[in-house]
Amino acid sequence: MRLRLPRWAAVTAVLAVLAGAGTWTAVASDDPPPVHRADRMLDLDGTRLDTSYFTGDGDGRRPAVLLGHGFGGSKDDVRAQAEQLARDGYAVLTWSARGFGASGGEIGLNDPDHEVKDARKLIDWLAARPEVLLDKPGDPRVGVTGASYGGALSLLAAGHDPRVDAIAPQITYWNLADALFPEGVFKKLWAGIFFSAGNQPGAATPAGKTAACGRFTPELCALYERVAVNGKPDAAARALLEARSPAAVGARIKVPALLVQGQSDSLFTLAQSDAMARTLTANGAPVAVDWISGGHDGGDRETERVERRISSWFDRWLKKDTSADTGPAFRVSRTGGVDSTDGQATLRAATADRYPGLTAGPTSIPLAGAAQTFANPAGAAPPAVSAVPGLGGGVAGLSSLGVGLSLDFPGQHARFDAKPQDEPLRITGTPTVRVKVGSTASDGSAVLFAKLYDVGPDGRQQVLPAQLVAPVRVDGATKGGAAAGKSVTLTLPAIDHEVEAGHRLRLVVAATDLGYASPTVPADYTVAVESPLTVPTAPGLDTQAAALPWWVWGLPLLGLAVAAALLLTARRRTAAPAPDPALAAVPLQISGLSKKYKGGDRYSVKDLSFRVEQGQVLGLLGPNGAGKTTTLRMLMGLITPDEGEIRVFGQAIRPGAPVLSRVGSFVEGAGFLPHLNGRENLDLYWKATGRPAEDAHVDEALRIANLGNALDRAVRTYSQGMRQRLALAQAMLGLPDLLILDEPTNGLDPPQIREMREVMIRYAAGGRTVIVSSHLLAEVEQSCTHLVVMDRGQLVQAGPVAEITGSGDTLLVTLGAAVPDALVEKIGALPGVATATRTDGGLLVRLDTLDATTLIGELVALDVPLTGVGPHRRLEDAFLTLIGGAA
Repeated sequence: MRLRLPRWAAVTAVLAVLAGAGTWTAVASDDPPPVHRADRMLDLDGTRLDTSYFTGDGDGRRPAVLLGHGFGGSKDDVRAQAEQLARDGYAVLTWSARGFGASGGEIGLNDPDHEVKDARKLIDWLAARPEVLLDKPGDPRVGVTGASYGGALSLLAAGHDPRVDAIAPQITYWNLADALFPEGVFKKLWAGIFFSAGNQPGAATPAGKTAACGRFTPELCALYERVAVNGKPDAAARALLEARSPAAVGARIKVPALLVQGQSDSLFTLAQSDAMARTLTANGAPVAVDWISGGHDGGDRETERVERRISSWFDRWLKKDTSADTGPAFRVSRTGGVDSTDGQATLRAATADRYPGLTAGPTSIPLAGAAQTFANPAGAAPPAVSAVPGLGGGVAGLSSLGVGLSLDFPGQHARFDAKPQDEPLRITGTPTVRVKVGSTASDGSAVLFAKLYDVGPDGRQQVLPAQLVAPVRVDGATKGGAAAGKSVTLTLPAIDHEVEAGHRLRLVVAATDLGYASPTVPADYTVAVESPLTVPTAPGLDTQAAALPWWVWGLPLLGLAVAAALLLTARRRTAAPAPDPALAAVPLQISGLSKKYKGGDRYSVKDLSFRVEQGQVLGLLGPNGAGKTTTLRMLMGLITPDEGEIRVFGQAIRPGAPVLSRVGSFVEGAGFLPHLNGRENLDLYWKATGRPAEDAHVDEALRIANLGNALDRAVRTYSQGMRQRLALAQAMLGLPDLLILDEPTNGLDPPQIREMREVMIRYAAGGRTVIVSSHLLAEVEQSCTHLVVMDRGQLVQAGPVAEITGSGDTLLVTLGAAVPDALVEKIGALPGVATATRTDGGLLVRLDTLDATTLIGELVALDVPLTGVGPHRRLEDAFLTLIGGAA
């Protein structure tokens, strides 16, 4: 008789055996409470997935959350969100998807037979955890969330596994074929970035594939190469991507869904989330839609607000907390002006108690202009420019303020203008217009790109909202003029944009666009407008903005604000400490520094004092929660201490202090534009600072960073180590006298770590100062001259590395000849000796109560052929001793 276990129990048992015990680590930020993390490699059908499991303090069972990462990333990208969800009372499991991070396997673009199956087995694993709440045996209470690639996985998991109870996908796709092949046009730039991201450094090229395909599965490799060469998607390519899209299982997704989509997103547009919302609502699922300001093209992703909303969403649907505020059914972020302190667009919200869709409140606007003929140039070059991945989003967030970036070449587009607006017009959704198209191409086809501009009164101020363009492939257009052409309805990109009074709308239909593949054979296209432009206005939205012009209420408030600012500035000026001439040559002196976060019951930093001199490379060490990050944030003027002061070259640090121009920092890694090369990225960054070009000292920074010929290559081709060095070069622009580096070797392999060490040493060799925070103790020991060790917010010890490592209780006994094992045992058995072990060059003897002088006498009495006795302790030993083993 054979015992048959339930499927979930059998799978869980296998996973437990294959995974082993894992590694538990206490994780804590500078904010309590701590979070526990367990790292495991799980073997799923022969493919090893790198996972991390997060739980907070507290007893009892709790709901679980699967948290996926974006394409090209890994589980490390979502660690901060995982820790916060764990603090909020969830058991959180993150993992690096197949082909990414330390996980094995090939990238299948969320293949149901691989990536989605992996997610189902991870749910099996959660079902066996004693701290996870179960709805029934094998069925954990679980939500799934993630952005982009991970967002699609959350939808697919809900469609393939009925145990999923709630989802919160972010900036993701519903139909990947529609996203990459919109209206039959190949989105070549984004597709190229996709496949470049999948070609990870160090990944071996599988047999039968080119290096360009990296770790993609063979069928995806063949798909990309076929479409990229032809410049046109085929039916097989569409079918493959559609089968791996949430739309394929849309009818089965009936769980509560918070859909977060980006307005600055030419990859996964608002139309993708609209399709999700319509389908899930028709299924009877509770749905909320949130249009954020940023997206894949950049801009403000509103990370903190969105993550709080996701947590509240799970509180309502996983914890069944009916008091949880899940927010409105529809929310859209709108630009409300520019923050004068940082130049960033400020955001306000418009909300509604139901999702309006993309066509609510249609308004017709006549367009003027006769039929126009324009050229598709040979080779489709030069192309028009609309969205550029990674570049357009920062500008798109300011589109309502009259800022924009676009380019249409003369003779390669048609344009049709509306009359100036008598009053402001808010467009929320997808404008549409019917046109007639003629083509001289041999097959009568045309590829067109439609976009809607907001044009100022002077005719020169032209803004493309969110930098978006709508492609369309027209087949069977009659050759010749538009009178004999084919009628086509153009659905323009979904936007949320206000056209001010006095501005007018302009429809542009172009033959080319940088982001897409166009026919390379020259042809003439003729376009005529057949209908008014229809724009949706979504009249049910309740906006935070006042209906009156800003100056009616703004000027009085501005006057009050100016008066208050003058008073506060005057007070600050009288209270600000004067420069200390005695410290003018001292890079950093911290005195009595303390910081307690609001609502916390302990100090993150308490009475911290130390000094750093020129030419030093200072290592800032401490276990998680020691206060290192808080100290660095205060040092950079990002937060204000409660007590004490920080002086850089004698100047007291305050937010925006002029002396901060002498400080360079590398804290979280720079966000480079992938299509630009290294030098172009650095030039763009320096121009944004507004400082003179001659002050950048680009060549010196690059020489220290040692990037070589990589500077002339696109950043998307860089390895992780090269990206880190480019980020370090960016921090070194202007050759700051004080350079602050927070975990600069994260994600680097040993050769790359050695290169980074040499970069830091070279930089300090010129008389400048480097402060580095790192968990790699062996690396700190080799690269730093001085150390500051912190624990629980307080200073434990500061001084030269040699002084700290040389004060231990372990002695190195060097020998003139080898000694037998029996003699080593006798030494270890001496009274007052804790242990004696062999090491390269002799013996390591750890003392208990014996002193070094007495030890030497005992060794001579035992006829040990010693040639020397001296202190020996690694930094790791010293560190653990100093903090009492609490790391």
